[in-house]
Formats: sequence, structure tokens, C-alpha cells
Amino acid sequence: MVDQLSAREVSEKLKDGEGRVVLLDVREPHERELAVIEPSLHIPMGEIPDRLEEIPKDRYVVVYCHAGSRSMMVAGFLAHRGWKTVANLSGGIDAWSVEIDRTVPRYG
Repeated sequence: MVDQLSAREVSEKLKDGEGRVVLLDVREPHERELAVIEPSLHIPMGEIPDRLEEIPKDRYVVVYCHAGSRSMMVAGFLAHRGWKTVANLSGGIDAWSVEIDRTVPRYG
């Protein structure tokens, strides 16, 4: 089972993680042009299987998308492929925009 983290929990992990947390953005490039959480690693969902070597296994990986559905699928995929510390940003970048950083644009 993959952890579901709220935007606040992810924000705290980023503050307390001392570089041990990586945000993995699995949205499409056109979505990333609209809004982004930085710093983050961008690998669109469809490219994940071919780019697994780019995703660190020695860090806490928090996957995000627009609302949390695609990222949950990717987080589960990674967990089944051997990632021990992987979580989903519940509510995605939209929740981040509302709860953490209102300068990150919301889009529909």
C-alpha cells in the first residue's frame, strides 16, 4: 500500500527532509507549462517504465499530478518495482495550490 500524503504533510517532509525527498511530476509537458512545484523531477506518466533509472531509490519519492489519480497509479507501480519509500500527493498540484502556495496557478 502506498502512503497518501496531504499537501501539508508533503510540505513538512520537504522542509524536514534535508534533500532526501524528491517530488516526481508525472503530468504531461503542457500541464507543467501551466503550473509546477519546484524543485521536481518531471517524467510524464507514459514514460515512467522506460525512465525508471532516473528515479532515485535512496530518497523518499513523492509523486504528483493534477489531482492525484495518475500519481497514485505511478506510486503503486514504483512500489511494485521495488521502491521502498514512495508516496502520493493526495489532491495533486491543485491541493498544493490551495493549501501551500497560492502562487502556483490552478488550472482545470
